[in-house]
Amino acid sequence: MKAVRFALMALGALSLVAALGLAFALHAAHASGWALAVIALTALATWVYASPRFMAWRYIAPGGLAAALFIVFPMLYTLGISFTNYSGEHLLSYERATDVLLARGQGDGRSMGFTLEPQGGGRWRLHVLSDDGHRYAGAPFTLGDTVRVALQDAPDDAPATPAADLRTLTAQVPALRRVTALLPDGSEMRVLSLRRLAVERPAYVREADGALRATADGTRLVADLDEGWWRRADGTPVTPGFRATVGLANYRSIFGESRFYQPFMRVFAWTVAFASLNTLFTFVIGLLLAVALNWPALKGKPGYRIALFLPYAVPAFISIPVFRGLFNENLGEINLVLFQLFGVRPGWFSDATLARSMVLIVNTWLGYPYMMILCMGLIKAIPDELYEASALVGAGPLMNLWRITLPLIVRPMAPLLVASFASNFNNLTLVALLTNGAPDYLDTAVPVGATDLLASYTYRIAFQDSGQHYALACAIATIVFLIVATLALANLRLFKVGKPVR
Repeated sequence: MKAVRFALMALGALSLVAALGLAFALHAAHASGWALAVIALTALATWVYASPRFMAWRYIAPGGLAAALFIVFPMLYTLGISFTNYSGEHLLSYERATDVLLARGQGDGRSMGFTLEPQGGGRWRLHVLSDDGHRYAGAPFTLGDTVRVALQDAPDDAPATPAADLRTLTAQVPALRRVTALLPDGSEMRVLSLRRLAVERPAYVREADGALRATADGTRLVADLDEGWWRRADGTPVTPGFRATVGLANYRSIFGESRFYQPFMRVFAWTVAFASLNTLFTFVIGLLLAVALNWPALKGKPGYRIALFLPYAVPAFISIPVFRGLFNENLGEINLVLFQLFGVRPGWFSDATLARSMVLIVNTWLGYPYMMILCMGLIKAIPDELYEASALVGAGPLMNLWRITLPLIVRPMAPLLVASFASNFNNLTLVALLTNGAPDYLDTAVPVGATDLLASYTYRIAFQDSGQHYALACAIATIVFLIVATLALANLRLFKVGKPVR
């Protein structure tokens, strides 16, 4: 008992040290908010597990924490992003985007020669010679981190130590690229080659009122905090953009702009049809096979069960590409057989109706074993006396299925059918590996295809569209969550799950 207690105390101490280390790492990475959150959770967990008053919470806390981290937090984070303009053009924060503009240089075509002279102790001195013979020199510095060296006029007869040779310069190139030399007039120089520095000046400078000014033409840039751009006086945006809160703009785009609304409604209708039909097909086929395998006169049941369960045992990332090859329009075995029998080669990946039929066929094949196993277990729980009584009144197999088997397993199966519907509603793996949404619609401004589900449509907007509209994808994901939750509650009420059977 003491050994177990000691092991638990050691585990708790290690967890505490790991949490504090994570907090320090987050603080060092300038994520102080996350560091405070980690410290607060650590303090709360320590209080719960150290105080005898919270004995019951010790068993609830791990599950509650896991639900908060992996369910609640992603949902809230997704919802938060949906109210922003986060996209491929607005990846940075306002501060970071401003720093990028201020660090941007603009060359004027000039360059100067330079020599790097060792000063001992790992320090170096930079000498610069302009093409007109003017010399500049800087104070000794250490190579490594980002360095800014201020140059001053140097007399022509100033003594100089021997310059580093080409081999030494070549070895120092990575560090030299982080050196910025400042001329007395404010121009900046950076390494152009092993012997030359390119002269450039800041493309933008900050003014007293916080605006930016372009050094090339004096144009003022004002931050558009509503849309996340630094804009010129004529309204032209300057990249990179920055993240900004846009409120319900993404949701208004989905339902108010035809380029988003029309494909969204197409995909939504197909997603509901796919999830409903696939749940129905897998349940019906699984039920019929389960009834057949429970037939007393059937011989070789173990072999049939193993053969029928195999589609569920093979991982989807293996079986789906196999089906993709089987349905290949030119070399697939399915089209070869159909051509030999009927002289046709269906365009499974080019015709919208055939592509959707193929998706349903493949997913039904992958899903029916799960339903079959569940139905077999529920049928085993039905008393044999009910079937014996029905036999006395002359009922046949269909009547037994309709009047006894189906009513007694539908109620227990209802939550599982709802879960199957929700899973099929978000079946990204099937679409990504089988069709990738093809065939694509040609009359839409966003990438979407006839076999795209809402999950794959969201994925394509977030990661495959040229704009990478992450915030728009998060808005669609939020809508999908609300739709699935609503349909799940409606289905549970329809099946009256949780109410006593009368």
